[in-house]
Amino acid sequence: MAITAGARFAAWESPSVNTAASTDIADEALVRAAQGGDRAAFGQLYQRYVRMVHGILLARVPSAAAEDLVQDVFLQALRSLAAMREASRFGPWLGAIARNRATDFHRRANPTDSLADQPGAAEALENPQREITIEDGMALLNAVRRLPNVYRETLIMRFVEGMTGPEIAAHTGLTHGSVRVNLHRGMQMLREKWRGSGSHTEKEKGS
Repeated sequence: MAITAGARFAAWESPSVNTAASTDIADEALVRAAQGGDRAAFGQLYQRYVRMVHGILLARVPSAAAEDLVQDVFLQALRSLAAMREASRFGPWLGAIARNRATDFHRRANPTDSLADQPGAAEALENPQREITIEDGMALLNAVRRLPNVYRETLIMRFVEGMTGPEIAAHTGLTHGSVRVNLHRGMQMLREKWRGSGSHTEKEKGS
């Protein structure tokens, strides 16, 4: 089974809102409408940014906590939206709220990540055609979480949340070039980590 975000979040938008038809509406217009009390507009922002928020959280906190904290982030955003001045910067602003919420989570709960590396995940990295099991996916996620923040966020948004490079750039405020660099370097670091881990394992077996 391939890894996915695995979460179905509460519907913020009205059932009458056609999100497919509203994707061309600029963030700024939706933010202004939401600031004026239009909850359907905020629902569209939720649908547009929920994967980004979940990806940022998943890069920093345990999976179960990430799913719960998504709602907290959007509730905080809704409460603070009236004070937001740069409506066109909604994505980076929302991302900052998500990162701060993750920091607060660790400060209060001080959780430990109990996920253990699995050897099958290394094979999955080197052989993209290989089916990735749930165990492999958890191990890969655990490995990604050990990378620098900028790389792990981008990798999780791309490969767990299923966002395209242009989507990541548009939502986070990064340039297209930065997204490409983050994905490339992040994957390099991840492969090197698995190779090193595999070599270490082989040495232990041979000793």
